[in-house]
Amino acid sequence: MEPRESWAALAAGGVAGICVDLILFPLDTVKTRLQSPQGFRKAGGFRGIYAGVPSTAIGSFPNAAAFFITYENVKSMLHYVSTPYLTPATHMVAASLGEVIPFSLVQFPLWESLKDLWSWKQGHVVDSWQSAVCGAFAGGFAAAVTTPLDVAKTRIMLAKAGSSNASGNVLAALGGIWRTQGLSGLFAGVVPRMAAISLGGFIFLGTYEKTRQLLL
Repeated sequence: MEPRESWAALAAGGVAGICVDLILFPLDTVKTRLQSPQGFRKAGGFRGIYAGVPSTAIGSFPNAAAFFITYENVKSMLHYVSTPYLTPATHMVAASLGEVIPFSLVQFPLWESLKDLWSWKQGHVVDSWQSAVCGAFAGGFAAAVTTPLDVAKTRIMLAKAGSSNASGNVLAALGGIWRTQGLSGLFAGVVPRMAAISLGGFIFLGTYEKTRQLLL
């Protein structure tokens, strides 16, 4: 990548991170409370859903900027040494180096594949709004399939000292949820999670693409 492309990815990623966090922070709070073992109302309900927004927004710029400059640079480097058949794997590697979570490993290869398909269908590269739509679909799908891991993470974070979940063992947390609540417990909050992340994917990736295009 040229230096100007790297700087564009850095700035666009930071702007996109701030935009999505400011808009979606309340939905994420509601989702976390829905997944709480205490129940939605006891966990706080709709009270204080904007608490912590300023600190989140401040931290989102450098985090998103670092992710995208890593993602774009790794993707660019791997593009020259891989074949078209390995493109999804290239995107997975780039996403994993930018942010090592299962969600990114699902979302970004799917986002890139949907953009490529849409570009091929219409005969030219997708516009930023089309990239945003692809981001929404990719985010919603990734949100659905990774919901059990998100539920387990939430239970571990909210676990009381000395409880079985306090050890931080994700597999043990998943097993405990399955035994006590079954499939519905593993997918608790899946609808608001999908809605929030689909909207987040639209805003985050659409803003990123539009800002990057303007800067370039």
